[in-house]
Amino acid sequence: MALKKDVAIIQPPTQKGVSKDLTTWMPIAELSTLAEKALHEAHPDQQNNTIKRLDVRPSKGIAKAIFEEGNWEVQIDGTDGSIKSIAKRYSDWIESLHDGSIVNDVFKLISMNILGIGLFFMIMTGLWLWYGPKRYRALKRRQ
Repeated sequence: MALKKDVAIIQPPTQKGVSKDLTTWMPIAELSTLAEKALHEAHPDQQNNTIKRLDVRPSKGIAKAIFEEGNWEVQIDGTDGSIKSIAKRYSDWIESLHDGSIVNDVFKLISMNILGIGLFFMIMTGLWLWYGPKRYRALKRRQ
C-alpha cells in the first residue's frame, strides 16, 4: 500500500492538466460525461460501467473518474476536457482485499473488529508474560 503511488501498475501516475485555476475548468457534469464516453470508446465491453466517484485534483489540473466495475480510471483535464489517461487501477482491489471489503461490508465489520480485539488481547497477555515474572522475582527478593 505504501508503494501504490510509486508503481504505475498498481495505480496509474497522476497526469498534469492545463490549469490549476478552477474558474477555468469545465463543469463537473461535462467532465464526467467525457470520462464515461472515453472509457466506453476505448473499451466497448465497458458500456454499462458507470462512475463511482470523481476525484478532483485542482493542484494537478486533473479530475480522475473511478468506475464501479473493473477498477478503471480515466484522468481528464479539467480545463479542456482532454483525456490524459485510461488505465486499470489495482490499488483499490488490493485495498479491498486487505480490509476484507472484497467479501462484503458485514464481513469487513465483523472480521476487522474480531482481529482488532484479538490483537489487543495478544498485546495485553504478551505484556503480562513479560512483566509478570519480573514482578514475581522482585516480590520473592523482598521476602
